[in-house]
Amino acid sequence: MTVLATERLVLRKLTTDDAGFYLRLVNEPSWLQFIGDKGIRSVEAARAALLSGPMAMYESHGFGFYMVELKNSATPIGMCGLIKRETLPDVDIGYAFVPEFWGQGYAYEAASAVLAFGNQTCGLQRIVAITAPDNHQSIRLLEKIGLKFEALLELKGDGSLTKLFACQF
Repeated sequence: MTVLATERLVLRKLTTDDAGFYLRLVNEPSWLQFIGDKGIRSVEAARAALLSGPMAMYESHGFGFYMVELKNSATPIGMCGLIKRETLPDVDIGYAFVPEFWGQGYAYEAASAVLAFGNQTCGLQRIVAITAPDNHQSIRLLEKIGLKFEALLELKGDGSLTKLFACQF
């Protein structure tokens, strides 16, 4: 089901049929470095993660992560969406794309659309984002879509710090 469409992209709800792509995405070196290893090593585990993650969030909050596809070919290129984490008081925006689609403005296009959707459709007055302090590409994108650095947080309980960015509407 299509949630958003931009000039070049379609953002739609994830389904268990997306497990193969999800498996690939969560095992990309960039995901493992900046987001973390979710231990998903099979299509079955990917299906289960989609059911308990994004698909459950659609039911509980009315939003979640969406599959990002090229409009002209339906080629999956990444995920972008909103998530409500237990560790943060606000809803946050997140995204991840497979490397062959980096540097073409797709993340900016998708994240801008999701930010507007969060405010205009979901009624959110504040949206945050978290990223590793050394994830310079992500930091540039967050700043480009209008989020501002707010704080360094320790979310994992292991002493590592995470940068918190926020946008107030």
